[in-house]
Amino acid sequence: MLDAAGLRVMKAIADEGTFTAAAHALGYTQPAVSQMVRRLEERTGTVLVERAGRSVRLTEAGRVLARHAHDILEALDKAEADISAIAGLRRGDVRLMAFPSSSATLVPRALAALRASHPAITVKFTEAEPPESLAALRAGTVDLAVAFSYEGTDPGRGEDDLAGLEVIDVLTDPVQLVLPKDHPLAERSEVNLADLAADRWIAGCPRCRGHLLSLAHEAGFTPDVTFETEDYVAVLGLVAAGLGVAVAPQLILHSVSHPDVVVRPVSPPSRRVVQIVTTPDLIRVPAVAVTIEALRKSAQELQARELEQSSAG
Repeated sequence: MLDAAGLRVMKAIADEGTFTAAAHALGYTQPAVSQMVRRLEERTGTVLVERAGRSVRLTEAGRVLARHAHDILEALDKAEADISAIAGLRRGDVRLMAFPSSSATLVPRALAALRASHPAITVKFTEAEPPESLAALRAGTVDLAVAFSYEGTDPGRGEDDLAGLEVIDVLTDPVQLVLPKDHPLAERSEVNLADLAADRWIAGCPRCRGHLLSLAHEAGFTPDVTFETEDYVAVLGLVAAGLGVAVAPQLILHSVSHPDVVVRPVSPPSRRVVQIVTTPDLIRVPAVAVTIEALRKSAQELQARELEQSSAG
């Protein structure tokens, strides 16, 4: 088995012409160079160097090895430089997947902050709901997933999708009720879900629809889901047109609004937790770690803004 140190010795002998000069160039002792040459000859099973007085000549095998050593060592040096740049955050690629409402709020401010603090890091972003993003994480096609779970569930829909993964809770996101502004209950400061049992409903993503069904079941009714769309702009438009009522996470309501709807707290209260998910190994990658930190800080800022708005209200 050849090694980098042996290859460096062969290249130095070819460049310098003597063991002594090669040893000086590499910072080794002359006996150390001689010993490394003997070890290489044992490993290759042939003579690599011909001693001629104080000078040495490379044999044909020695010349071949020295020639290949140049290319191999150049590639190794480049690899070491690239790895050093990644470890030192002078470069790095991170593959991020996040659910839609976070990609309109939490993610943009995190990526903007990351670009300002670490401009050499490139984040490649795609959008998907959990558990699809968790499946991509397990398949190795992304490094980070921004996911969410409703109370009593997990991002993997209750399946064993989180085993062996690192899950970081970053934001508690209240679920709000969205009503047409002329709805009979629009004037209430808080609306009991059971009072909407006779209304038509507009549901969001499959997991959000499942959450709505769960909330309604606990309130003692089965909702009449008339429309389903994952586009929350469309949800608000349908509600504004008087076609139904809906529940929506507060996070999305930071970025979309409609003048003909009102948003009210729902009773009993419900919330979801926004989470960053990665693997135990990837969390130690410098570029991944600083991306996580940027997402955490963005979540903290959103949470603080929500508290300020609640206090002002």
